[in-house]
This record gives sequence, C-alpha cells and structure tokens, in this order.
Amino acid sequence: MKIKTKTMDYEEVMKLPSWEHKKPKKPSGLLAGIARIALGGELKKTGFTCEKKDMERAGDGPWMILMNHCSFTDLSIAFEVLKGRPFSIVCTSDALVGKEGLMRSLGCIPTRKFVSDMTLISDMDHALNVNKASVLMYPEAGYSLDGTGTRIPRRLGVLLKKLKHPVVMITTYGAFSRDPLYNNLQKRDVKVSCVMKCLFTPEELANTKVRQIDEILDREFTLDYFKWQQDNKIEIDEPFRADGLNRILYKCPHCMTEGKTIGKGILLKCEECGAEYELDTLGRLNGINVEPKFTHIPDWFAWEREQIKKEIEDGTYKLDVNCDIAILKDSKALYMVGSGKLHHDVNGFVLDGCDGKLHYEQSPGASYSVNSDYYWYEIGDIVSIGTNDCLYFCFPKEGDIVAKTRLAAEELYKLSKGKTSSES
Repeated sequence: MKIKTKTMDYEEVMKLPSWEHKKPKKPSGLLAGIARIALGGELKKTGFTCEKKDMERAGDGPWMILMNHCSFTDLSIAFEVLKGRPFSIVCTSDALVGKEGLMRSLGCIPTRKFVSDMTLISDMDHALNVNKASVLMYPEAGYSLDGTGTRIPRRLGVLLKKLKHPVVMITTYGAFSRDPLYNNLQKRDVKVSCVMKCLFTPEELANTKVRQIDEILDREFTLDYFKWQQDNKIEIDEPFRADGLNRILYKCPHCMTEGKTIGKGILLKCEECGAEYELDTLGRLNGINVEPKFTHIPDWFAWEREQIKKEIEDGTYKLDVNCDIAILKDSKALYMVGSGKLHHDVNGFVLDGCDGKLHYEQSPGASYSVNSDYYWYEIGDIVSIGTNDCLYFCFPKEGDIVAKTRLAAEELYKLSKGKTSSES
C-alpha cells in the first residue's frame, strides 16, 4: 500500500488548516462487502479459519472489539470474521490520506498513534450508541516488532467500563509469522487463524475493578509468536526469512557494536566482528561460527531493551540521526518538507530541520511509546512524533535506529512517571 505525497515548503505546509474533526459515519454495508472481497483473496491463500468461544455471551451487539496487531493481514481477518456486522475501525489518521471520503464511509475513526486524543472516546461512543455499530480497536496501536505482545495503554479498563458494551477479543495466529514487519512485506507460506471470544459482558464490566480488567487484558495480549511457531512446528523455509532481521536485532551481543548487523537470506551477520547466525525454519537462531548468545529472537530483543535501560541509567543514551522529514497536517497528502536532524535523549525528542525553520520538542512523558514502523507505505523506515495538529514523520538516512528509539522512548516514559518495568 502507498500514500499520496506532495513536496512543499515547510512554511506553506504550516499555513494549511489542521485536520477537521468529524463524527464517525455509520459504516456502509456495501463498501464493507467490497473491502472483504478485495482483502479476502489474499486471506484465502492462508487457509484461514476462525474458532469462536463464548460468543453467545456477547449477544447481538454492538460490541467493543479488541484485536492484537501483527501485520496488515489483521485487517483482512477483521473483515472476514465480522462480515454482515456493521463495525467502525479505530485507525491511524494517515490511512485517510487521499481517500478520506471512502474511509469515513467505511466507518473509520481516525486518530494519531501515541498522541493524546480527547475526541476518540466520544467518537467511539457515537459509533456504538448512535450508529449502532461495533467498534474495532487495536489497543497496541503499533505492530509487534519481535513477535511478542506490544504494550497496551494503562487503565484501558476505564474506557471499557465507560462504554458499557460487551468486549470481544480477536487473537490472531500465523499473521506475524506470515508477514513480520521487519521482512519488507515479503509474504511467507503460513496458515493463518484466529480465536474470537467474549471477554466481558456489560454486567461483568460493571462489577469488575479497573485493575482486574487491565490484568485480564495484559494476559490476553501476552504473546510470543516465535515460541508459537516452534511449539506448533511451523516450518518457514522461504530463502528470505532473515531479510531485514537487523532492524530488530541491531546490537551484536558478541562485540556490543550497534548498526553493523545485516539480515539477508537466512543469515544474520555482524559486519564488525563477523559473528554469524542462521535463522532456521522453526524461527530459531543457530550460531554458525560462534556459540550463540541467544537462540530465541524475543530474548535478544529483550536484552537490547535492558542495554538501553543501562544507557539511560548511566546517562550515555543519545540518538542523533539525519533524516528526511514529512508532515501530516490534513487528509489531502503527506507533505515532504525537506531534511533535518532528530535528536533523542533523557530530555525527550528534538527535531530540527528545513533550513532552521522547523524546531519541535517532545518530552519523555508525552507518550508511553513512539510511532515506529518499517518500510512505511513503501517509502522507508520511520519514527513519528508530534501533536494532534501536526505529525512529523522522520525517515532516517542511515542506521537501524527505529527499534532502539521505540524501546528508549518506552523506558524514558516509565522513568518520567516514576514507574518500574513491573508496573508498566
């Protein structure tokens, strides 16, 4: 999928009116059917199946639907399992660029990833109670980078209690293994399935404390798809399965060098010290010329998080990267405004660019994570920061900094709120 872009001077873009808020439309059944058919062709190739559990408890709806976020395949799954049922999708605002009318007719509720949006709750309430449509939400917001569950907002239970509708959970299996974010949209031959179940009735929400609801949600979003692959002996023998693996395994545990790992074919190699691993058909890492420090990709990724925490603690964490800059100001286009430098340290983000015209700062406590993506709309890897009025998309010109930036932003947020990892 691509996005409409337009090259424009920074000052001209900033003069444009900001995004106009609109209440969500009642979803068009005709458009939903067309979307399901259009997306269904790809899903049929996966031998897709859906297991339903306790769904009689959910009643006729509308429902509040929560779904984990692994790949673009998630959208195909949603349209298939919810066919015949009107539903609105809470989506990222960039999805409306160049096609706002169409997306709003589908019932889409646009919001900004990891940016406080005070209108979102009222929009969901409107969809549920006025439009009589279910609402599908990906509370993780960002795709999983390493195949494990991504952190969800604290006190999500407050929202669910406020909305007072049955809560349905859709958990996917195989979607990440088929199309992991780091692998440049290259599809693997993997069967995809999901489990759809009722988590809470309105009565259960009313009688359950927010803390207990959040604990249940945390369990539901605790996933490890590499372990799932191994436990179920899912063989992935595509010769490109390690392409881009360096995007998440960017730090070599042998020589501790960052940005020198290269994932290509079925191999991951550090160009600094020569340490080489093979990603086998069950998703395990086997050392070729070294004793493996890690055989499980999420363990390596978790180690990188711990390394960042140490950098933050000893005051050495710092990111300075040259980048191309795009701005999302409205739904007409993504505006390419020039280049600059993104800086990140314990004081948060600073973005400077466009020949000194652009200067933006964002504190560590602004968001619990940061929008980070690979090969975003087939343009490049991105880190995005900003506000409801203006989002800045930074495309690094070199280095694998996206994963580290997300991890660092999450750890700095915890620190800013005085939280420990166990409390997050």
